Amino acid sequence: METARLPAIANLSRLPTAERAALLDRLFEPCVPLHTLSVSLLQERTFESYDELISSIGLQLTALANSSSTKDTEVLQSILAAHPRLGQSKVESTQSQSEQAQLNTGDESSGQSLTELNHLYEQTFPGLRYVYVPSGGTVMLKTNDAVCL
Repeated sequence: METARLPAIANLSRLPTAERAALLDRLFEPCVPLHTLSVSLLQERTFESYDELISSIGLQLTALANSSSTKDTEVLQSILAAHPRLGQSKVESTQSQSEQAQLNTGDESSGQSLTELNHLYEQTFPGLRYVYVPSGGTVMLKTNDAVCL
């Protein structure tokens, strides 16, 4: 699968709002609350790198996490919930489709294990999703770290 190139970091502030939102979708997951939180940041600030941009968005998310506002908590939870569950078959972003394809190469019991682990994680950490960035190996190897909960 060919991956589209990201725009030059120096050009982000000049992109139209819709293109800045689409860029956030590519870097994270399609999520309107993330657009609301961060699209303006891409216009207001200049960044030296995508790592710096992602760190800045991380600071925004941390501020939501540290806020005592119920609304901020709800926004943060909706952003975190935008990431698909492990093994979920219907996903929106190309990146997640690729990740899920790597996870869905096991047998039926592996898929059931992922479903059970998602459920366990979400019971343990309400409002959060278990996120795994695959780097090869089998599905069982990938699920072992979730079992440590």
